[in-house]
Amino acid sequence: MPLASVGPDLALRTASVGKVLLLVETARLIAAGEVSPDEPLTRSVDLWVGDSGLWHTLSVETLPLIDVAALVGAVSDNLATNVLLRRVGLAEVAARATALGLRATALHDRVRDVRGTDHPPTLSTGTASELSQLMSLLASDAAVGPDADRLVRQWLSANVDQSMVGSALVEQGGLDPIAHHSSLDLPTRFWNKTGTDAGVRADVGAVSVGEHTVSWAAIANWDPSPGTTLDHLTVWAVLRGMRHIGEQVLGVL
Repeated sequence: MPLASVGPDLALRTASVGKVLLLVETARLIAAGEVSPDEPLTRSVDLWVGDSGLWHTLSVETLPLIDVAALVGAVSDNLATNVLLRRVGLAEVAARATALGLRATALHDRVRDVRGTDHPPTLSTGTASELSQLMSLLASDAAVGPDADRLVRQWLSANVDQSMVGSALVEQGGLDPIAHHSSLDLPTRFWNKTGTDAGVRADVGAVSVGEHTVSWAAIANWDPSPGTTLDHLTVWAVLRGMRHIGEQVLGVL
């Protein structure tokens, strides 16, 4: 049952949030025995991208598939995303989104340092209603199935970016921003995926305490003016609004 919504059916840019769809299909493949979690995946120059992540700073060239997925969930690793997407397939991720009933929510492309005119204009798009529903399905083992959904929650529970909705859980809910992984068996079970780009902030996820679970999808888009006072003020206002959503989540648990 929706607790609150504003423009839930607007299709907006969601930056790295679309990586959740890649993780869902990866988890399905592992749970179905169609890929091995130990399958070695090797990074390559043609997939190289900087910005968010760790793998591009490390010396290791090859990692097990399940560790590549873990990097995507924990630090939104762009290089790991591209390597995993090459193995899983963009068309397969799109088919999984369709099977989940998603119409406006999609991962459109690999991550690129430079997005040209011949590339999709944005990495991913989505609506708050579809993404919140997906989070709810994942929380209740009703998206793909218990084993796959548990894997997705495990990967996302290591997310270190708690600058948005999660900031309230850190500041007021006592959550450790870098130690809330599902393996820690904490009383508050929390997982989320964030997305950041010029003119984009997005945070989708769920938190559970006992038998109570609240899911959310908070997405903000605006016309960016990078480096200007106006853009800094807009970001500040958006993050403050995201934190307020987190406070509302805490209030109903």
